[in-house]
Amino acid sequence: MAWYLHTAVLLFAPFIGSFLGTLVLRLPEGRAVVFDRSRCEACGQVLGAIDQVPVFSWLAFKGRCRHCGAKLGAFYPLIELAALGVAVWAVLTVPAPLVWPTAALGWALLVLAVIDARHFYLPDVLTLPLIPAGLAVAWWLDPAGLLGGQILHHALGAALGFLGFAGLAWAYQRLRGREGLGLGDAKLLAAAGAWVSWTGLGSVLLWAAPIALVVSLAAGLIQGTLSDKLAGRTALPFGPFLALGLWLTWLYGPIRLGWPL
Repeated sequence: MAWYLHTAVLLFAPFIGSFLGTLVLRLPEGRAVVFDRSRCEACGQVLGAIDQVPVFSWLAFKGRCRHCGAKLGAFYPLIELAALGVAVWAVLTVPAPLVWPTAALGWALLVLAVIDARHFYLPDVLTLPLIPAGLAVAWWLDPAGLLGGQILHHALGAALGFLGFAGLAWAYQRLRGREGLGLGDAKLLAAAGAWVSWTGLGSVLLWAAPIALVVSLAAGLIQGTLSDKLAGRTALPFGPFLALGLWLTWLYGPIRLGWPL
């Protein structure tokens, strides 16, 4: 059974990645995702199956539209490969029964991270379903503990994740007089609590905050805007770092801090 689950997730991953790319491009614009055919953005020609084979079609047609020759860019093959990378990571890290839930979590986080990085926006339609999904996985792993087991810890994690981050966002706005942390981040942290329980929330932030700080400072040095970064005048999407923190905590468990006696 393990080989079947592993093979299936690896085979489907690039095709799912292609759909993830459609989500990234269409959701922020409010365009239909499911009921609208894929078209060339340059000529409007509806794309057939031969045009949409993950990675292969892009390579076969040298990154250009088969109909008009317009350059397509590398966005789709990159996100298809990223989706495959998520699946490979899941296969190498978690037990076989958890491969599909883990890959699904990784794919959702991938979409959220890319959308937030591009638009400073975490769509509720993707973030909120992660909360019941995390609780469902917690119940699946511990069905006998519905009223007193792990699922209560995960539900508490979801509540603490949202309320804690929302309170921090409110305090920031009161102190600085402007919005610095969005409720989208609070909802994503609630999803994190649902997946890794309240005991894992600290680890999610311990991964996310330092990495975000390093990336922000490095970007400031490269772009010559370090003073603006230090003064908090340059916006930085926090969603990608929360997504990474949740992913790493789910895969490897909470960070354990301590010193040997």
